[in-house]
Amino acid sequence: MEIKVQSIKFDADQKLLDFIDKKVSKIEKFYDGGIVRTEVDLSLLADPQNKNVKVHVFIPGNELVVERNNDTFEGAVNDCVTTLKDLLVSEKERRYK
Repeated sequence: MEIKVQSIKFDADQKLLDFIDKKVSKIEKFYDGGIVRTEVDLSLLADPQNKNVKVHVFIPGNELVVERNNDTFEGAVNDCVTTLKDLLVSEKERRYK
């Protein structure tokens, strides 16, 4: 699975990129149909929970999008991955019903 990370208006450090790669690569086991690619957008917001993460997961015939805000990028990535696991499982169940 290809994972593309884009940081908007800042440069993400290697530690954050490695964390994202490690966490997002785990969602592949929840969908047998093959995830085509995953795109992760990182941005900063003006509010107190100013770290925004948007994850696009492209599967055959569909695109799943999850967006979360948190105090840290790591927390937002964890929230996105947790939600994506549930979405992929329900998508797999729907597909193979």
